[in-house]
Amino acid sequence: MAEEPAPANRDAASEDVVAELVRKADRDRYLATLFAPDAHRPALLALYAFSAEISRVRDVVSEPLPGEMRLQFWRDLIEGDGLASSGHPVAQALGAAIARYALPRKPLLDVIEARTFDLYDDAMPSVGDLEGYCGETSSALIRLASIILAEGRDPGGADAVGHGGVAYALTGILRALPWATGRGQVFLPVDVMNRHGLSRGALLARQVDEPLRAVLAELRVMARRHLEAARAALPGANPAVQIAMLPVALVDPYLAALERAAADPFRTAADISPLRRMWTLWRASRQAR
Repeated sequence: MAEEPAPANRDAASEDVVAELVRKADRDRYLATLFAPDAHRPALLALYAFSAEISRVRDVVSEPLPGEMRLQFWRDLIEGDGLASSGHPVAQALGAAIARYALPRKPLLDVIEARTFDLYDDAMPSVGDLEGYCGETSSALIRLASIILAEGRDPGGADAVGHGGVAYALTGILRALPWATGRGQVFLPVDVMNRHGLSRGALLARQVDEPLRAVLAELRVMARRHLEAARAALPGANPAVQIAMLPVALVDPYLAALERAAADPFRTAADISPLRRMWTLWRASRQAR
């Protein structure tokens, strides 16, 4: 993909704030932007910073109602064209990205709607609900990133984007199991838990037994199935889609780490080394060009 000169009126200080937020809150996507064309990097970081802002709402409120109000703040900005004049560096950066690349607003609103689930301690009802949550919080970002990388055009690749986003988000949910249960959240779908005899109480009490291992094993298989479907759809896709999909390249090593941690998923970190992470993204970026 050819790179074009960056706009002359970019606010370097605001861009630094946005980039630092993504670097701290969403390391995978931050590293992935390093392999994107320079001219598109600010818009990608704005998109990922927006996602980070929405995903951390529960962390900065003590009750759901203030969280709902924060989410409504973002809805109002996006629906009412108030991003540019908000004074909020992430909102302003997002507004600039929307204006430059004609990004559709509905996927952004869908991210907000899906993240409302995070404010409460309700269990994820079903596999279908979980896949929908992953699609709206992860696949939507990949689609918007691909539009940015395609200069405002929709480059297609819906199957790869959809399955890749679900695989990435589901793997992230499995990796975050100790953190989520520590604050009383249940992202594991109830229908799968019931099928294997895992109760909510046992999960939140961090009882490591056969029902838990069976649930986690089934969800790892589900993540790998989506990953394989994404890989099957990716060859021949527009390079913009392939670059937008770079974080998905980390799913395979993350799943391997989850399998190694299966004996005690609450005590064993399912992570990969920084060097392995960077090398995986670099290799995927070379295959996308």
